[in-house]
Amino acid sequence: MGAGAQLRDAKSTELYARAVQRLPGGVNSPVRAMRAIGRDPIFVERAEGAEIVDVDGNRYVDYVCSWGPLIHGHAHPEIVDAVIAAARRGTSYGAPTEAEVDLADEVSRRIPSVEMLRMTSSGTEASMSAIRLARAATGRTKLLKFAGAYHGHLDGLLAEAGSGLATAGIPASPGVPDTATQQTVIVPWNDGEAVARACAEHEFAAILAEPYPANMGLVPPVEGFLDLLRNKATDNGALLVFDEVITGFRVGPGGAQERLGVMPDLTVMGKVIGGGLPAAAYGGSRTLMDRIAPAGDVYQAGTLSGNPLAVAAGLATLRLLDDTAYTRLAHTTEALAGGLREAAAHADVPVSITSVPGLLTVFFAESAPRDYEGAKACDLDGYGAWCRALLASGVYPPPSQFEAWFPSLAHTHEHLERTLEAAAAAFHEVAA
Repeated sequence: MGAGAQLRDAKSTELYARAVQRLPGGVNSPVRAMRAIGRDPIFVERAEGAEIVDVDGNRYVDYVCSWGPLIHGHAHPEIVDAVIAAARRGTSYGAPTEAEVDLADEVSRRIPSVEMLRMTSSGTEASMSAIRLARAATGRTKLLKFAGAYHGHLDGLLAEAGSGLATAGIPASPGVPDTATQQTVIVPWNDGEAVARACAEHEFAAILAEPYPANMGLVPPVEGFLDLLRNKATDNGALLVFDEVITGFRVGPGGAQERLGVMPDLTVMGKVIGGGLPAAAYGGSRTLMDRIAPAGDVYQAGTLSGNPLAVAAGLATLRLLDDTAYTRLAHTTEALAGGLREAAAHADVPVSITSVPGLLTVFFAESAPRDYEGAKACDLDGYGAWCRALLASGVYPPPSQFEAWFPSLAHTHEHLERTLEAAAAAFHEVAA
């Protein structure tokens, strides 16, 4: 579909009517519902490369890419072949495999702060386990996190969160007891003074941060902020935990910590590490990770952790990510961001665009937010209208102002041209 095309949606409408009878809100994860942009969800039938096709036959240039894992695009032949070959040998063993060791070697080679790791099946599980380890290592319970940051749906971190919760307009979730969040201290992102005050008042087990927050939209750290976190964690006796579920292996070979030159004590990884299959991990120094059972006394387990299919997909994904790939991804991201800025300017629509290789956000605000409050102050209705127009023209953006776009290595020059044509028309439609 080109600019001005209209969606066919008869089958998606029928499926949604069925889905809401069996699935809460008709979906298995909140942001898929598309309520933040004022429409019903699109049901996908298949995908290849940088494009998805819905059940009504509409084709879209996809910038969600499964919310980040698909850095090579959909159904990359080498990744698919690796998964098929692994499946033919057995889908799960409940026992160690050589490929798990190979993947751990590959991760450690890329991220120097990760000498050892433990695999899990989701980012939430990895975050929960890293926090447990930090509490055991320090003998403390309190956590410092940032408003608008999302580290999974574990109770102690749902005191205030972005991503799906921000999209649904829920400040905290019912079912989370007060006792679960009493040990969580929340401060604004990019506010060094607030961090310093919190560290002066509390003894923390961990300071937990996304080095490039992408669950309030992409809001990069201001100059020196991550260095401040590193120093304050050390002075406080806390562990610095980087949540690189989104940024790990996407913004560079060693994640955001390599790009920004700040080393955490523990790293939480997900998305790209599984190549589109359920996989995540947490890791750090040998001293810390030797506390994990059965080497140590901090318990964590998982029936499908490091399962052969996810490990095969992750290994194939990482082995395709060489320096040339990262250069291409950076160029694609820069071209997309620059083209969107130009299209918005021509339509006289005030937006600000933040980007790093493999990530960007179009904020409907004249200046880029520095924190979650700034992100919430954007024109959310304007973003929603723009997204609806993009979908009608065959471009699939993240259906929330609080989510990042995920350019991939499958996005070609032709995909960018189609996207920018549709974006320009959508900006003019919003401005009208």
